[in-house]
Amino acid sequence: MDFLDIRILDIVDIVLVAFLLYYLYNLVKGTVAINILVGIIIIYAIYVVTQLLEMELLSKILGGFLGVGMFALVVVFQPEIRKFLLMLGSTNFNARRRFLKQFKFSGNDGNLNINIEGIIAACKKMSASHTGALIVLQRNNSLDFVKNTGDEMNLEVNQPIIESIFFKNSPLHDGAMIIEENRITATRVILPISNDKKIPLRFGLRHRAAVGITEKTDAVCLVVSEENGQISYLRDGDFVLFENTDELMKILKKDLS
Repeated sequence: MDFLDIRILDIVDIVLVAFLLYYLYNLVKGTVAINILVGIIIIYAIYVVTQLLEMELLSKILGGFLGVGMFALVVVFQPEIRKFLLMLGSTNFNARRRFLKQFKFSGNDGNLNINIEGIIAACKKMSASHTGALIVLQRNNSLDFVKNTGDEMNLEVNQPIIESIFFKNSPLHDGAMIIEENRITATRVILPISNDKKIPLRFGLRHRAAVGITEKTDAVCLVVSEENGQISYLRDGDFVLFENTDELMKILKKDLS
């Protein structure tokens, strides 16, 4: 093929495909779906190698698996497909703006401006008073698919606001709080509950909800137990251990940077 025959539309086509693949990666990054995606890529690479080496039996088996597997992918990636379509078809300008921001090749610098000290201070004070709280901090994956279950907000993150929202007599204390780019964007949010039987029985619905949202997205969660005042930090569907709030602050800054 002569490189002089490449059209401008061919270049545009390649760039659009690259952006689409990059967005797909951002969509599944930090979720269990990324492992499945990597597995499919590995299987496809092995399939190509078996074809080149003319290993007919293994090639036919892998080819049949990939053919049938396309239907299974729709089921496996249903949450990611749903999020993609929700953001793409949203009539909300801010949602479209967040959708376009996914196509960036640098880190999520906006999260570096989050008032982490205020969040930790609020959790520490709520821990002392045994005030239950569930805080979700967005990273790369959009949380629009759960935000619409709660009340939309647009408040700057600070300690008094967080404490007042989770105050026991506040009408907003039930459900989760969503924090995005140093703004509280939603309260009373209903999160997907994890059914993982490995979660200890001493943990209630707040912790199961935190496990659920961190399994499905790359968000991180802070949970304050109403029963014993313990502060928990969750990432990738797992509890992250820490000695004290100073260590927790370092972990949180690292995860959000």
